[in-house]
Amino acid sequence: MQLHRREFLKLSAAMAGLLGATPPTVEVRNEIPYRVLGETGEKVSLLAVGGSHIGENSLTDEEAVRLMRTAVDEGVNFFDNAWIYKGGRSEERMGLALRDGYRDKVFLMTKQYTNERDAESVMPQLEQSLRRLQTDRIDLYQVHQIHEPDHARKVYENGIPEILVKAREQGKIRYIGFTGHSRPEFHREMIDRGFQWDTVQMPVNPMDHFWTSFEDSILPLALQRKIAVIGMKSLGGSPGRIANDTTGLTAEECLRYAMSMPVATVVSGMDSMQWLHENIRIARSFRPLEEAEIDQIRAKAQPSAMGGACEPYKWKELA
Repeated sequence: MQLHRREFLKLSAAMAGLLGATPPTVEVRNEIPYRVLGETGEKVSLLAVGGSHIGENSLTDEEAVRLMRTAVDEGVNFFDNAWIYKGGRSEERMGLALRDGYRDKVFLMTKQYTNERDAESVMPQLEQSLRRLQTDRIDLYQVHQIHEPDHARKVYENGIPEILVKAREQGKIRYIGFTGHSRPEFHREMIDRGFQWDTVQMPVNPMDHFWTSFEDSILPLALQRKIAVIGMKSLGGSPGRIANDTTGLTAEECLRYAMSMPVATVVSGMDSMQWLHENIRIARSFRPLEEAEIDQIRAKAQPSAMGGACEPYKWKELA
């Protein structure tokens, strides 16, 4: 969808005001900063555990459970997942980790997906996720991967928001959002069609600022519409393509950059105790970057940003 000039200027002004507008820390648990998840009022950890990575073959069930429980013990409460991750193994492992009282310590999110966006798949997938996760409620349920030009239309025309509202009324889910990482235009249509989403999940990294940018177009729009933003792809996906010798950026710079944006939390894939503890260290020592520091990080990113090589999940044909 095209922006009218007046709205474009309005959003551009809003974006200009984002620097220095890092959301405040409202609580600290075991030295981990917490922020408010938009209008929900929920308090979530600045660092979130990515669900896809905990389903990796490189981890055993026992190792994945230990990693997740360590994250909770260290102060992390936001857990990301999706019905589609690793054929269900990610949700199953998370369900094992959330036994023994850990479920009550976690803000649990998972996602529903079919490329056809058919209404018939929504409740069966939700029920299967509930069984895998060994819980009777999901705190945040998101429509996953809005990545095709007709996805927003199908979501609305097939009545998926209404189905999710009914699931919320039944107590099976608490909040409703959507995700995607291919084109900002698709996110914009999901918002503009009118449903009041609680959250939106999108790429937040230094490269995105220069290439089909969610940061420039969707971040200010979400703030304007009071939709909480969940950051992802801080390293450009898996494997991390942004933090390397070519760009000169470090993983720490990328994560601090994402955390300095007006997001509620940043989802990070961590498939080893080493990466978990490193990311926890970064979260515990976090301070919002100054404008000059943000400019320095962007300057490192810019030469490699154009063309999208470091963000292969984005649609390049429309760029």
